[in-house]
Amino acid sequence: MNKTILITGASTGIGQASALYFAERNWNVVATMRSPEKQETLKNNEHILVLPLDVEQPENIHQAIKEGIAHFGKIDALLNNAGYGQHGIFEATSPEQIQKQFSVNLFGSMNVIRAILPHFRERKDGTIINVTSGVGRVTVPLVSVYAASKFALEGFCESLSFELASQNIKVKIIEPGNIATNFEQTTKENFAKDDALTDYKEYLEGMDKIFQSIYSGGGSTPEDVAACIFEAATDESDVLRYVIGDDLKPLIDIRNNGTDESYMQVLRKLFTP
Repeated sequence: MNKTILITGASTGIGQASALYFAERNWNVVATMRSPEKQETLKNNEHILVLPLDVEQPENIHQAIKEGIAHFGKIDALLNNAGYGQHGIFEATSPEQIQKQFSVNLFGSMNVIRAILPHFRERKDGTIINVTSGVGRVTVPLVSVYAASKFALEGFCESLSFELASQNIKVKIIEPGNIATNFEQTTKENFAKDDALTDYKEYLEGMDKIFQSIYSGGGSTPEDVAACIFEAATDESDVLRYVIGDDLKPLIDIRNNGTDESYMQVLRKLFTP
């Protein structure tokens, strides 16, 4: 019997690329998203079942898992990919925006994991793969709330990996650097700002030039990330973290192998206008 993966946030970007990547390698895919009626790319693939799932709605999650198991017989892996980035000056970010960021990126992932665990425990097998971010370990300016949600998800996954090993369930973390998707455009549209906070005006202008330079250099593709996710799902190793992107790997190395002071000096040099 072919293996099956359930993917959240499969409408575009990494989620959609992963659904296609796994299906092309004879996996069954439960591709979930908030608005499946808008999905055209995945719906006619015999290996892919497109279902509605909102990570903020637990009853919605249980229904998608139930339908996925009924359709394919079992689920072998979960890819928690749904999320978004709340960027901007922290002082301009509302409590509602902060709550929403954690509700989706952290609590949403927890909701899906909690719902799938009984199935994995019953089978004494399963792999949980969580897409975090490079800023889950290496922060940059103007993403404090987003980075906080990803740092929290990283800590949750690391701790969870120990207890679920007792059930023969693996936990994996995917850490992408800059990715060529519409993610950055979405974060710009949702950027937290307050025209009354004029003290930040010069700083924001300087940071805009720095980020334009970074993003103009391109980055990994969604297909690159999908390939890494497939490796994590199939390599049968106990590797926890998978780092993607030539822009991110050197910074991770500095954080892992140097002192905290040297790491901060490098980041301040990179991100001071």
